[in-house]
Amino acid sequence: MPGSYALRFISGKYQGGLFPLSPDREIVIGRSSELDMVLVEDMVSRKHAKISTVAGQIIITDMGSTNGTFVNGEKVRKTRLKEGDRILIGTSILKVVASGPEQVSQSEAREQLQAVRSENKQSSMSGTLEEVPIPDLLQLFSTSKRTGVLHIKSAVLGYGKIYLRNGNIFYASIDDDHDLGPMKSLCRMVGWDEGSFEFGPPEDDAEFMLELEDTTESLLMEALRQLDEFRRIAPRLPQPHETLAIPRPLEQPLSNLKPVELDVFQLVLNEGLTQHVFDRSPGTDYETASALLDLVTRGYVQRG
Repeated sequence: MPGSYALRFISGKYQGGLFPLSPDREIVIGRSSELDMVLVEDMVSRKHAKISTVAGQIIITDMGSTNGTFVNGEKVRKTRLKEGDRILIGTSILKVVASGPEQVSQSEAREQLQAVRSENKQSSMSGTLEEVPIPDLLQLFSTSKRTGVLHIKSAVLGYGKIYLRNGNIFYASIDDDHDLGPMKSLCRMVGWDEGSFEFGPPEDDAEFMLELEDTTESLLMEALRQLDEFRRIAPRLPQPHETLAIPRPLEQPLSNLKPVELDVFQLVLNEGLTQHVFDRSPGTDYETASALLDLVTRGYVQRG
């Protein structure tokens, strides 16, 4: 692994900090003040992990930490790192990045990290979706068995919440619209790629009649599958704020429609707006999109 590399903090109390990885050098990370990289927080052990840069390879080793060391969502004892890998230690997410020859020394970086911590007002794990996508975050939280609420803010798409209990997703909502349903909300948020996130403590009054029961891994796989299918046909769909109508007279018989198509047909009749049809549909966004596209193609629904 030729070249110079560093660890950039992309989430947590030290967000924005940068720590260089010198060739043929080992750094020890932990809470103890005499270590190379000091991370002052309860979830970090006194000696948590070490990173060795030897013969062009970067190796991270967990040092028997209480809460574990995670690389790209997997708990590790010892593994090789490459550029772009994300490391979770405590509430800090660090990313392996290429760095130029002008990088500061490790002693200077150590001091700068403490300065960043003093200036940073963040008290929880936070960052941007451009740096850490939602699927990666959820995988990290699942493996590290976190309990709390992932708050997601997007200026364009809304305000989402994903609730976790011991790493398992049990509920999700967008703009507190509980009629949307937890699975549909989760599937939509998995596709958000701009905005910010913050992982906070559990909400004491959070009680939901319908909770998700599958594992986080299964839920993510299904959400990503639906997202891929939806994106495949999205260019042919009416726009979210495009009006829809039923042609009059309607020449095609309703008896030719499948149940999901009848549901979407009725929603078009009652709602008249594409986004409202998707929001009120009992089916997934992909099922609704497929049915709507078929209805438009066969002349049961008119655009505009």
